[in-house]
Amino acid sequence: MNSSHHDTDSIEAVRIPADISRPDHLLGPFTARQTAILAVCAVVLYGGYWASRPFMAPLAYLVMILPIAGAVAAIALGRREGIGLDRFLFAAVRHARTPKRLVHAPEGVPPLPEVIGPHLAKAAGPPPAAMRLPCDGVQPTGVLDLLGEGQAALATCTSVNFDLRSGAEQQGLVAAFARWLNSLTGPTQLLVRCHRIDLAPLADRLQQDAPALPHPALESAARAHAEFLAQLAGGGDLLGRQIVLVTREEQPLTRGRMAVPSGRVVQRLHEAARALASAEIAVTPLDAEQASDLVAAACNPDTPPAPAEGDAL
Repeated sequence: MNSSHHDTDSIEAVRIPADISRPDHLLGPFTARQTAILAVCAVVLYGGYWASRPFMAPLAYLVMILPIAGAVAAIALGRREGIGLDRFLFAAVRHARTPKRLVHAPEGVPPLPEVIGPHLAKAAGPPPAAMRLPCDGVQPTGVLDLLGEGQAALATCTSVNFDLRSGAEQQGLVAAFARWLNSLTGPTQLLVRCHRIDLAPLADRLQQDAPALPHPALESAARAHAEFLAQLAGGGDLLGRQIVLVTREEQPLTRGRMAVPSGRVVQRLHEAARALASAEIAVTPLDAEQASDLVAAACNPDTPPAPAEGDAL
């Protein structure tokens, strides 16, 4: 390969800003959320100054509010794990107040029987709480109802061997994927999940179909391959990879009640299928049965799902 051909196939570096989703600044370097927190704090402290002015010296009041003002400024301006410190603390408080033991009990968690004494009940810890899944059901079109959070649709995606492509082909794939990202109009998620694969049904099918092969050598090869698959299935550590595309549409309020996005979430899946086809990615929307199986497999990872298009070892 000469140098000119190598230069043609070389990949041009594209700089992507890391703060692409950073909120806009409203007042100087402060965002709208930071401005609101600091403004409320300033108004409260200023009101406290006027209320305590008749019986407290201004310097004493200033010394008293310095820790409070510093704490509020740290919460408003600080960041932790890539999010604002105020949101981080709110999430920490909500996590601490959320029950950690959840059970599937649509009718509610019954109390402990009277036979169990108070000492045993105290040793068992706090009682479990009923688990409330965000999915309220699956429509015939495969759309998930997310209670008051809108609707979501699922699709499986095939993978692309990127490293074996030339530089020009890699640039074409990246450009096609970037065009799809720039065309998004709503929340979208790409989920890569691993699950166990059960090869026992495939091995049994090979054993059953082997006698119907036209040559004894083919039958012997089929039985040997079935034994190989049975050995792999016995190991229990064979994993498959599945790429799931999730599109979601929020449910807007219309005249005091929830309005249904009526097919918009499914339309976005078809738009993704057309856009990603140029990147050699096949997008297959899931129907109601396939979406239900996928949600059930996500809730119970020990159960291997049925093989679907888009799975890869």
